[in-house]
Amino acid sequence: MSTSPRPRMSGIGRVLVIVYAIMALAATGRSVVQIIERFDEAPLAYSLSAASAVVYILATAALVFAGSRTWYIVAWVAIVFELAGVLIVGTLSYLVPDVFGHPSVWSYFGGIGPDGYMGYLFIPLVLPFFGLWWLATHRPAATAPAPDTHVAVAR
Repeated sequence: MSTSPRPRMSGIGRVLVIVYAIMALAATGRSVVQIIERFDEAPLAYSLSAASAVVYILATAALVFAGSRTWYIVAWVAIVFELAGVLIVGTLSYLVPDVFGHPSVWSYFGGIGPDGYMGYLFIPLVLPFFGLWWLATHRPAATAPAPDTHVAVAR
């Protein structure tokens, strides 16, 4: 029987990274076009789209390298920030939609707005919960303490 550790990036971990990468590409593309073409129409919404792109890029990289303790912590911070952003922007987009001017990636929780706006199928709302679950169940392996290099001298 083999006692080798299971690979971190298999199964659901790979799917999660792929979905984060797709969201990173989608949010980046959307924000770049919005900022270049019509930033003056809704600077807050388009800045939020750019911020979400940065968060998705960071979360993707952090999940890929989450085997190291530092990247694992970065992944937690990025995904908690993502969840907070989705919940805050999503809630505000329903309560005070005029604040944003136009929808952002996280508007209406990434779903369908009251005006018929079609977002990202609520993926921005669901994704951080899966990301946090995956991080909680796939902690990096504890590093063994360095062996004691002192040599005992007999007297």
